[in-house]
Amino acid sequence: MNKALPYKSFFLLALLAVTGLQGWAQKKVAELTIVYDYVILSSGDQPKPGRNPEATTNTIYIKGNMSRSEMTSPQYSSTTIFNANNNTGVILKEVSGQKLLIRLSADNWQQINKPFEGIVFTNTTETKMIAGYKCIRAVARTREGFTYSVYYTTEIIPENKNYNPRFKNLEGMPLEYEYNNGSLTIKYTVSGINLNPVPASKFDIPKSGYREMSYEESKKMK
Repeated sequence: MNKALPYKSFFLLALLAVTGLQGWAQKKVAELTIVYDYVILSSGDQPKPGRNPEATTNTIYIKGNMSRSEMTSPQYSSTTIFNANNNTGVILKEVSGQKLLIRLSADNWQQINKPFEGIVFTNTTETKMIAGYKCIRAVARTREGFTYSVYYTTEIIPENKNYNPRFKNLEGMPLEYEYNNGSLTIKYTVSGINLNPVPASKFDIPKSGYREMSYEESKKMK
């Protein structure tokens, strides 16, 4: 004759079932391509995807510890390739027909991203669906007191948490975020997610065609 499970055993089995479902719902990914539409809005403006001539696209590629972030607009393009193995990278810029390659040491990378060290995210009760993923709204606060809003999903979690220092401490993948700069609002909204393998060539550093300089030299440019 079967005996009823003791209360503690029943509670343990229920807890294991819940945590198992949570683990199943989450998907850690080593390779990922995600595209954001990036717009700058004045007070009261509404974004118009695909119609704003000033709209910028931010495409991020992640492959293991390598990441590539491309910002493109009608006026300029800027690409950052980062190697999380040694915390070094390069910035590729094209402005007014000039192509620049700026090398970043580990110290340079830390200096650039120092404002995001120790950033804290606090979840709110707000949720919404973005690109088919359930997202939670969180408020980020930096050590200097700067805050911004982010909607993120825990259904996709990149294994490489160093691809963007702004979200290193976030519990999932940001699909929408925005922050204010005076009377302007800068907003990123995901427009595409691809979980297929990323070509290794995306992280190749050009050997010609660019004027090369150090990060210190680039800061002296007007």
